[in-house]
Amino acid sequence: MLIALTLIILVLSVIAHEVAHGYAANSLGDPTARLAGRLTLNPLPHIDFMGSIIIPALLVFTQSPILFGWAKPVPYNPYNLKNQRWGEMLVAIAGSATNILLAIIFGLIVRFGPLLGLDATALSLAASIAFVNLFLGLFNLIPFPPLDGFTALRSALPWNLSSGLRRLEHQIQSAGVVSLILFLLIFSYIFATPFFNFVLRIFELLTGGGV
Repeated sequence: MLIALTLIILVLSVIAHEVAHGYAANSLGDPTARLAGRLTLNPLPHIDFMGSIIIPALLVFTQSPILFGWAKPVPYNPYNLKNQRWGEMLVAIAGSATNILLAIIFGLIVRFGPLLGLDATALSLAASIAFVNLFLGLFNLIPFPPLDGFTALRSALPWNLSSGLRRLEHQIQSAGVVSLILFLLIFSYIFATPFFNFVLRIFELLTGGGV
């Protein structure tokens, strides 16, 4: 039951992440995601079989220290953005910002829930939502393509520097999902434990010790 619940929370959090990208782009002048019907929390238009089902299920069922997944990328046209200097960076960080905001909201529910009379089941659910979103939001800020942290970094740099990163991004993306899986494997064996402990520490600070 707990595994299934964690998987559902992870998938819905990934979808909220993608929808946030679309809303950010739309608010900055690009209606591509809205016209494609992607500004919805209905999971069906967003589900990616590999990224939304297979990979998250494997990570959850194997009790991996990494909680990660992806939905179909929300389409957007950066040339439509009103703010050409910072628009792409704002769209890039919108997903992680949404996950971190959800983590803060549900983390505070965990912290103050006992004062509000919430029972252990409600607190445990809130804690799961907070932790998954915190992990997802911070993980996506890692500056490695196609993660949002790389896009935000590339967009924030001057053109002469960002053009080199764009070429690197295209080379890595040409490998498709293989490059992401390879990154996840390397991350799992080398960086997963310190990163997990880092997220756990922030989670404990946010919730006052967790549940």
